[in-house]
This record gives sequence, structure tokens and C-alpha cells, in this order.
Amino acid sequence: MELDEYIRTHIDPEGDYLHRLYRDTQLRLSYGQMASGHIQGRLLKMLTRMIRPKLVVELGTFSGYSALCMAEGLEDGAQLHTFEIYDEQEDFTRPWIEGSPYADKIQMHIGDALTLIPEMGLTDIDMAFIDADKRHYIDFYEMLLPRMRKGGFVIADNTLWYGHVVETDTRESDQQTQGIKAFNELLAKDDRVEKVIVPVRDGLTLIRIKD
Repeated sequence: MELDEYIRTHIDPEGDYLHRLYRDTQLRLSYGQMASGHIQGRLLKMLTRMIRPKLVVELGTFSGYSALCMAEGLEDGAQLHTFEIYDEQEDFTRPWIEGSPYADKIQMHIGDALTLIPEMGLTDIDMAFIDADKRHYIDFYEMLLPRMRKGGFVIADNTLWYGHVVETDTRESDQQTQGIKAFNELLAKDDRVEKVIVPVRDGLTLIRIKD
């Protein structure tokens, strides 16, 4: 038995709706591996339960898998705003969100989160999940930070980036890799927050805004 299989059989099940969404994502979308999947999805739900946010912001909806996992952990009255920059993604994702048991907790927005979130005036954000264009992780982070409540959490996905973060020849690295490495270096020196990298899947960085 592989280690991932062992983990999956010893944690909460994925659930039929998420399983069907994940399968459809793999069949119909390019880069289906970007969907969070069972193990990370259960972790996102658990983190949401622990943080107990009233307002969640997600940057990078993709197929909606991670949004549904976080929404599953939300308490009554809480809301999740998820932002997807690629409008061609909407025809696939919106029906899965609107057909889910958590449709009333999720608002999906199409457009650039760097523009939309300031325009919407979203503030006092309790929890944010960054899983969008790696080239702009620093931009996303700096835009979100003043809009987060003190003690709130930012979760950044893919911060180990397939192991490319430890490559030393930056001349050969692509812009996505450079973006993740620059983000990690910024965080390491940022005394506004507490942070830890959790080596789950492709790396999740948990960031807590200091009181």
C-alpha cells in the first residue's frame, strides 16, 4: 500500500459529491492535478473548522474543489468569496458550486482579484487561501494583508512548487518558480506574521497575522 493510499484510508472520506467533482476535473479540464484532492481537501476543511472564520476569501477557484472543502467547514452565517480570473472556467465550475449543499455560503466572482477585492471593499477577512498565478503571490499577499483581521490566517498553496524552490540556478527557473521563491523569501523575513510550511501535497504555508 502506498503512503498516500494509507493516509486516505485513515482520514475522513472525501464524500461522493467531491469525488465526482474531482473525477470530472481530471476528465474535462487541462491541468486537473491543480485540484486540491482528498487529503488536502480534508485539511482545508479541518483548518476552517479550527479558525472558525466568518469571512473567507479564495484566490484561484479552478474547479471549485477547495472552495467546497472550506465551505463544508464553515459555520452558519459565514461566507466564502472565491475569485477566478479565467472566464472560460465559469461554465464548468459554477454549476458544481451552485449544485452543492454549500451554494448559499459561496459567492463566485470572475475577474482579477487584485482589482475586485479592493473595489468590493472586503475587509476584516478571517481567512484567505491563495492558489492563483504564482508570479503574483507577493502582490496577492500584500493586497490581502491590510484587509485581514488581526489574528487572521492566510494559507498559500504550492509553496514547495514540485521541489523547484531548492534549485540554485535561478537563471534557468521559470517565472512561476521565481514568484514562489520570492514569496517564500519575503515571508521568511516578514515580522508582521507567524508562518510555517506544511509539506502536504505541494506545500501549504500557514500564515497568521500577528495581533
